[in-house]
Amino acid sequence: MKLNQRCEAIRLLLSDVDGVMTNGGLIFNNEGIETKVFHVRDGTGFKVWHRAGYQSGLVTARTSHVVQLRASELGIEIVRQGVQDKRAAICQIAESLGFEPQAVCYIGDDLADIAAIREVGLGVAVADAAEEVRRVADYTTSLPGGSGAVREVIEVVLKNQRRWDDLMQKFGA
Repeated sequence: MKLNQRCEAIRLLLSDVDGVMTNGGLIFNNEGIETKVFHVRDGTGFKVWHRAGYQSGLVTARTSHVVQLRASELGIEIVRQGVQDKRAAICQIAESLGFEPQAVCYIGDDLADIAAIREVGLGVAVADAAEEVRRVADYTTSLPGGSGAVREVIEVVLKNQRRWDDLMQKFGA
C-alpha cells in the first residue's frame, strides 16, 4: 500500500517518547531527578494535529514525571507509561476509542517498537532508529528523534490528507 493511502486512514497518532520525542539520552541530576529535552516543533505539531480534530497519545516503556508534564502541556490526554507490550497497549487504546489499527500511526525507534509498528496502519521509524525498526517501518523520517521527527510525521500525514494548507491558514501562515 502506498504512503498516501496509509495516511488517508490515520485518525490517531501514538508515539514512543525516549528516542522519538527526545534524542534518547537520559539525564539525571545530582538528586536523581530525570530531565528530558523535547523539541518545540514536535509540540507545535501536536497542536496542529489536535486542531485538525485528531487524537494523540504517548506509549513508553519508561516512567517519568516529566513525560506527564509535557503531555499535559500539549493537550495529549492518552499517556501510557511503564508499558512492556506496546503492541497490546496500542491495540487497547485504539479499541477503546473505536478505531481499527489501520487508523493508527505509531512512531518508534527501538526494538520494543517493532510489533507496534507492524500492527498499525502507518508504522514510522525515526531517522536514527535501530536498523531493524527502519526495516519494518512504512515510513522513516528524515529527522532523528528529538529533532522534530514527530512534527515531520504530522506534516506528512496531514499533507497526504490534503488538510495541511487549511490548517496553516488558521495559524496565519
